[in-house]
Amino acid sequence: MLPRERVLAILNRQPVDRLPVDLWHTPEISALLRQHCGVTDDLAMYRALGLDKIVWAFLDYYTASGEIAGSQAGAGAEEGGNRTMWGVPLKDVSVAGGHYAEFAAAPLEGYNTPESLNDYPWWPSIERFNYEELATKAEEAAKDFAVVGPWVSLFEIYCQLRGMENSLIDLVESPKLVDAILDRVEEIQSEMMRRFFARAGKWLDLVFVSDDIAGQNSLFMSPGLWKRYLQPRLRRWCDLIHAHGLKVFYHTDGAARLLLSPILDCGVDVLNPIQHTCPGMDMEELKHEFGDRVIFHGGVDNQFALSRGTPEDVRRETRHCLDALGAGKQGYICCSCHNVQPGTPLENILAMIETVQRASADAGL
Repeated sequence: MLPRERVLAILNRQPVDRLPVDLWHTPEISALLRQHCGVTDDLAMYRALGLDKIVWAFLDYYTASGEIAGSQAGAGAEEGGNRTMWGVPLKDVSVAGGHYAEFAAAPLEGYNTPESLNDYPWWPSIERFNYEELATKAEEAAKDFAVVGPWVSLFEIYCQLRGMENSLIDLVESPKLVDAILDRVEEIQSEMMRRFFARAGKWLDLVFVSDDIAGQNSLFMSPGLWKRYLQPRLRRWCDLIHAHGLKVFYHTDGAARLLLSPILDCGVDVLNPIQHTCPGMDMEELKHEFGDRVIFHGGVDNQFALSRGTPEDVRRETRHCLDALGAGKQGYICCSCHNVQPGTPLENILAMIETVQRASADAGL
């Protein structure tokens, strides 16, 4: 099977020759892998490695002066932008050979009433997204690979705008402000999605909804608060995405077990990243409880196994993910649990990819 065929078959619960293997990585790891493969672009690198890559199609946003404000996921400083599309200031941070655009301030920190939001100068204009350029890139990628895009978020953007501490306090003390901000965040991105789907929908397969609602040990908010503020909005987005014939790829890191059932109730099709080292995220239990409701994506630990382990550690970790999340040779796309970071040994990355590609039916896969 070809990479695109293999991923789409898994998404539609159809038979596959083997489980797919995807890879998330930073730009530094991309450069390392291109050099290893002797190619100059990422699509050629995915082909050379035999990856079943789900290619990201994230929209650039242009400011009134014509500068790129950064990708939807919040990056931008690496492209020269000093703010995100939401007006969040960025700063360059270099750590252990990696280059990151971190959030420098919370620009809505002083806007404490719904009425004050009218004075905020950085609300994005849906006219300034580069729809056409990305549609062309999505069309090219879709020749060989599944494509996911655009990137949308609710609570992550709220936290960028208000700051993490204020955001958690707001959920309890300022419900009208929370609703007013989330309404704008939802409406802007909903219209952006409609316009992008009209131009590129036929080359898309999934839409990326990223909304971290948990940390390493617990949820950021109570299940009741999530259901009050985020569940109806996520359900509306799932309905919108499904109405265009696309699937919902939902990302939340951390110990999210208590909210997985209501998240899936909204209509989520793919759940990422399955950070199984966190409490409550046991892979066998998740497969047993939710395996008939959702496709799992991710799993392979990159905090320890990929980044610090040996190739044999990575092979063992990958086989564990395949056995647990991919039981029955269905319902799972193997991938690094998040972006593989600079300094990760090349041989470890290759060990993950090759373990999936060589997995045999005799092993229960």
